[in-house]
Amino acid sequence: MLFHAILKRLIRQGTLTVRMPDGTLRRYQGERPGPAAGMEIRTRRAVRRLTLNPALAFGEAYMDGEIVPLDCSIYELLEVACININASRGSHPIEGLMQSWRLARRRLDQLNPAGRARRNVAHHYDLNGRLYSLFLDRDRQYSCAYFPTGQETLEEAQALKKRHIASKLKLDRPDLEVLDIGSGWGGLALTLARDWGARVTGITLSTEQLEAARARAEEAGLSDRVRFELMDYRAWNRPVDRIVSVGMFEHVGIDHYRAFFRMVRNSLREDGVALIHAIGRSDGPGSTNPWLAKYIFPGGYSPALSEVLPAVEKAGLWVTDIEILRLHYAQTLAHWRRRFAANRDAIASLYDERFCRMFEFYLAGSELAFRHGGHMNWQLQLTRSLDALPLTRDYMFEAERRAAAGAAVAPSVAASPDPVRGIART
Repeated sequence: MLFHAILKRLIRQGTLTVRMPDGTLRRYQGERPGPAAGMEIRTRRAVRRLTLNPALAFGEAYMDGEIVPLDCSIYELLEVACININASRGSHPIEGLMQSWRLARRRLDQLNPAGRARRNVAHHYDLNGRLYSLFLDRDRQYSCAYFPTGQETLEEAQALKKRHIASKLKLDRPDLEVLDIGSGWGGLALTLARDWGARVTGITLSTEQLEAARARAEEAGLSDRVRFELMDYRAWNRPVDRIVSVGMFEHVGIDHYRAFFRMVRNSLREDGVALIHAIGRSDGPGSTNPWLAKYIFPGGYSPALSEVLPAVEKAGLWVTDIEILRLHYAQTLAHWRRRFAANRDAIASLYDERFCRMFEFYLAGSELAFRHGGHMNWQLQLTRSLDALPLTRDYMFEAERRAAAGAAVAPSVAASPDPVRGIART
């Protein structure tokens, strides 16, 4: 059986136990120690599809109940698979051909003109708003948090992420105008206005997020300093002091990188600063997992910096700082995964069991991509001019120190609770 031969060749670390549709139990033992997991494959169709297109079939079979973890969780099963797939490139001959095909057509898959980009965003972000409140932090930050020690709560780490980004934007005088590209539920924009004295315009393609963000600005009394618009980044046409984009660049598509960074340059004032925060890959250009592209993020791609920096250079921007956040997103996803599990019944009542299995597969697989698959987050600080920023990074650290001490970092609009320290800042 080809499937048996593939697994025998694939498992080099740890142990995988498989119960076949006819009840036969097979054990695949790697030569190196590692985690152990098992799965029950309930249909011959699943065996056939795993043989021919495993990257898509594994997730679909789990969603449909044709694959069930055996004496383990889906996370533990995926961990064994992920470790061995990454250590055994080329061990699945058919998957190797499929990967070559995905690489060849990735520009077509990532072609995201404005209309298609809007549909892709709606696929994931226009879901029932209550879903995200059941596993994200209170501010609904749907991107990598920042864990200086690794012991922070999710709420603390997401507040520290916003602080870390604000320090790189150098918001050192009141009323700097900030464009937030991909503003989500508005948490970053509201923080920059309330705690750092900025005036912010957030743009999004999600109608669900737009309505929630506008309501939050009104409730916080910040509608005069923060506004949100349903707008594609390519439609923006006036200069601002600062640009920030967190967790949106993964939806741009490699065909559009030059246009994106040209827009950033053209929209920055001469002394302006931009901060782009996105998921990347450490092992060079690749392609999006087909299951993730079909069910979670159509048109999405997490690029290697080698694919991003040429577009930055051609736009005529200075790269003034690069930071790589390695395991921060793995920790973030671990928090989301636990919260999702704790609220699974409530989420199932919003959708159904298949949806829950889809999201479990997504959260577990994403976490493992950061632990074992070479994924990470990068932050690029960009300027138009050579002298827009001080000679050293000391201003970043000083801004974070002042914020941590509860000192004024810029003239504030109103006193507000600091979610990390629990004190009021004015």
